[in-house]
Amino acid sequence: MLQISQLKLPCGSGTKPLAGMIARALRAKPGDFTYTISRHSVDARKKPLLFDTYRVDVTLAAGEAAEERLAKRLKNRDIVYKKEIVWALPEKNPDAKILLHRPVVVGAGPAGLFADLVLARAGFRPILIERGKPVEERTKDVERFWKDGKLSPDSNIQFGEGGAGTYSDGKLTTNAKDRMGRTEFILNTFIQAGADPSIAYEALPHIGTDVLRTCVKNIREEVLSLGGTVLFETRVTGLQEKGGALTGAQVYDEKKEEDLLLPCEALILAPGHSARDLVRSLYRAGIPMEQKNFAVGLRVSHPQALINENQYGISDPAELSRLHLAPVSYKLTAKGPSGRGIYSFCMCPGGYIVNASSEEGRLCVNGMSDFARDAARANSAIVVTVGPEEFGGSGVLDGLTFQEALEERAFALGKGSVPIEWYPDYAAGVETGKAPEDLGKEEDSKALCIRGKSRIADLSDLLPKPLAKDLLAGMAHFDRVIPGFAGRECFVAGIESRTSSPVRLPRTEAGESTGLSGLYPTGEGAGFAGGIMSAALDGMRQAEEIEKRFLPNPAWETEKIEIVENIEKNGNDSGTQQ
Repeated sequence: MLQISQLKLPCGSGTKPLAGMIARALRAKPGDFTYTISRHSVDARKKPLLFDTYRVDVTLAAGEAAEERLAKRLKNRDIVYKKEIVWALPEKNPDAKILLHRPVVVGAGPAGLFADLVLARAGFRPILIERGKPVEERTKDVERFWKDGKLSPDSNIQFGEGGAGTYSDGKLTTNAKDRMGRTEFILNTFIQAGADPSIAYEALPHIGTDVLRTCVKNIREEVLSLGGTVLFETRVTGLQEKGGALTGAQVYDEKKEEDLLLPCEALILAPGHSARDLVRSLYRAGIPMEQKNFAVGLRVSHPQALINENQYGISDPAELSRLHLAPVSYKLTAKGPSGRGIYSFCMCPGGYIVNASSEEGRLCVNGMSDFARDAARANSAIVVTVGPEEFGGSGVLDGLTFQEALEERAFALGKGSVPIEWYPDYAAGVETGKAPEDLGKEEDSKALCIRGKSRIADLSDLLPKPLAKDLLAGMAHFDRVIPGFAGRECFVAGIESRTSSPVRLPRTEAGESTGLSGLYPTGEGAGFAGGIMSAALDGMRQAEEIEKRFLPNPAWETEKIEIVENIEKNGNDSGTQQ
């Protein structure tokens, strides 16, 4: 195919003129080619003159050879010949062995879902274990929690089908390098499952939390149609091994209140960044893991109109609609006086701050947007990088403990509700060590675009002082980039503590744990991803490793297999890790 870049049209023009522009660029007739848009962005560098910028993939009726010759003849750097890359399963290793038991995937977040899907399409009939509920039931639990504060420890913003990303902006951007076509596979899978086709070409694609829930359900249905099994409300509590090789997973069925043994020789562990009980269990069992830096901070909220005005020079909703301009996103970075990095994270245009707690007595926040991004306010985490010097020790789990302490402080400040404070008051409290006498009256959570109850509170002591001062420096820098960013219309909410996992489970080049053959640590919870796309990519790679190494068992097609066996019946041999 031919790829043509830098096709510009004034915003609001639509896409109809593209065909003529392509024909002129190729010196061809409209009937000689077909095209698809492969990338779209808005160029606002000369605002108020705004342009839609497109990249298109063109197929000539004359075929690939003609495309390659034409690209050479035109000698235009914006027109290149490019072979289309379509992801496919890797070739089997010559020594691939038949699996005795079906592979197991732990965690139904993006990493687990795409690992599960790849294995299912390869004929492995995987068993997916998810501690939470199906997304339909999970959504009801989350909305009830926001309404009355009744937390379900295993069905909330962090746990349940779809993982933590289900309640986010649904961004599909990543810095991960992929030359195998996996990225396109993921995007196309989401589109086939119900996402808007624009995610295939927008420069900053997002699904939106409302649409993502439908996609997650539809991916599950495909896996089930291919012979896969999903065990909801089931927690992994330990692993069984013999001679350094995995032989099974110990699980707890919440509904039956039974401990079960699930025999397996290949297990993809994708529990997400909040499965602290599982991390501690694996650590006690001797599974190798190491400290990992992460980031903590506060979520900041602004009127979306302020962000739009800064980027487009336009804040009027009617004019934005006329020009087909979406609510603006931003990405900000700075360095604090201490040298720590400060940056925006999980920015949600036209979105909501949400109470994202998953443990009693602890509180954390996140942000989410629907596909339309039509809420009145924008929000983003502004976070500061932290490492062992902040954790207070060299223990592997010190970062996890640090997170928990911050969340307990946030819970106490908000008395169980999301603690918020107008930014100028917060900054004054950090700088002077004394909170303003009047923090303002309680604001309606709905008006502030917060899901869950909120409470005005003094947040100046929420973060350790060195981190808080770095955050203030970052906010001052960002205010110069986006005037008003640190102004009176900004408020902060805390605590943003779940940016990524505080530990990493090291693995070999083949994707296995360095301490247990057959265990494949995967995704954010294992320390190898940071967002929906990178987690899904990692899940695919891990599933590919299993596909290369093993063959599906023909008996799975004909035999009725008992999925789980009671531990009490099988015994609990000396090889079991507790």
